[in-house]
Amino acid sequence: MKSTVEQLNPTRVKVTVEVPFAELEPDFAKAYKSLAGQVNIAGFRPGKAPAKLLESRIGRPAVLEQVVNDMIPARYSQAVDEHDLKVLAQPDIEVTKLEDGELVEFTAEVDVRPEITLPTYSDLSVTVEVPATDDAAVDAELDNLRARFGTLKGVDRGAQKGDFLSVDLAATVDGEPVEEASTEGLSYELGSGTLVEGLDDAAEGLKTGESKEFTSSLVAGDHAGKEAIITVTVQSVKERELPDADDEFAQMASEFDTLDELKTDLAEKVAQQAKAGLAGEIRDKVLEALLEAADVPTPENIVDSEAHQQLHSIFGDAAHDDDMINSMLEAEGTDRETFEAETREGAARAIRSQFLLDAVAEQASTDVSQEELSQHIMFQAQRYGMDPNQFVQQIQQAGQLGSLFSDVRRSKALADVIAQVTIKDTDGNTIDTTEFFGSREDQSADSVEAADSADAIEADAENTDEKAADA
Repeated sequence: MKSTVEQLNPTRVKVTVEVPFAELEPDFAKAYKSLAGQVNIAGFRPGKAPAKLLESRIGRPAVLEQVVNDMIPARYSQAVDEHDLKVLAQPDIEVTKLEDGELVEFTAEVDVRPEITLPTYSDLSVTVEVPATDDAAVDAELDNLRARFGTLKGVDRGAQKGDFLSVDLAATVDGEPVEEASTEGLSYELGSGTLVEGLDDAAEGLKTGESKEFTSSLVAGDHAGKEAIITVTVQSVKERELPDADDEFAQMASEFDTLDELKTDLAEKVAQQAKAGLAGEIRDKVLEALLEAADVPTPENIVDSEAHQQLHSIFGDAAHDDDMINSMLEAEGTDRETFEAETREGAARAIRSQFLLDAVAEQASTDVSQEELSQHIMFQAQRYGMDPNQFVQQIQQAGQLGSLFSDVRRSKALADVIAQVTIKDTDGNTIDTTEFFGSREDQSADSVEAADSADAIEADAENTDEKAADA
């Protein structure tokens, strides 16, 4: 067998394979045996008819078709291994030559991982903002906790930012009422900016029973994008009354007996959140710097497939209901074309990141130990609230164990790069990243554990914020 590779573009190759008939004798024997079992010939038991007689019955072309179809997968795989191709998808195969008794030639076009020229990591520099962990940050965390236990009290004054209002909204376009943009008794936190643009400015200062008109663009419905005159009427104004920050509050809101103990615990959480947030920002900034410094082409087919899967996952059962999808997107202030373009852009960036970190790992010969993989699996199982053994069974059944392995390897590769990049804060001070990701001399499970811990703290912080918002 002879094979050659033609580079069609940075992410796609054409493999041409020639197989002499002399190498196909075992394939012919296998094909005869298979076909003989499917044809009944008088005087012979099933599968025992001579090859010549079998050919005369079913025809030489049928035998050749069976041989060629059966031999292509193994010869293609052999060519891929010979040329060390890192294929990304199933190939497009075409039989280009079939000379009976001489040779078979076929081509296979397939997407492959691109060759990436990596930058010198020590030449890279990023700047990050270090989160505050002082007394003011602790007091802010305490106020967030107090807000979760706060009560709403009606006030007889003009509305202020942070107040909770009950409002009626009525909209008109060209003098005609817009029913879908009108509502009554809507609860709204003034200053949150979560409703119609301009509402915060219009409602601020209004007392109960007062109204005001303002102009804004509608973002959904039949009049989306059009200017509307909107009237806001305030039905009630309530302010959040926070409980006193004292020992009694500490006992009610936590497992601590005194306010000092609670503040000490909050200080530790603020420090942990700051550390996790800083670690996450460092990872993101260094990866962004790497992507900017390296040319990482992406196969269009792979990006399209990934974007399609993401869209199908997001839209779920509505995947074939255009009207439902458009309504969902209008409610989010966007349209289908924009959303699909943003999804595709995100998919392309994710694929570029994977290619780049895989190249970094290969250059550094980054390895993943069983302990590191097990540690990551334990973390993921805990994150999803699952028994680790059950989690492992599920990812094995879904064929995702290799994906988890790759995630750990990429995390280690990025940690190795971070150790070589200059990281500074906004004041120009150099940040020692060994606290977050370990040193290059000790690149073991520490870097994986640091990444998982940072993700866990960030997730915990998001959950805390959501609970505070719901309270």
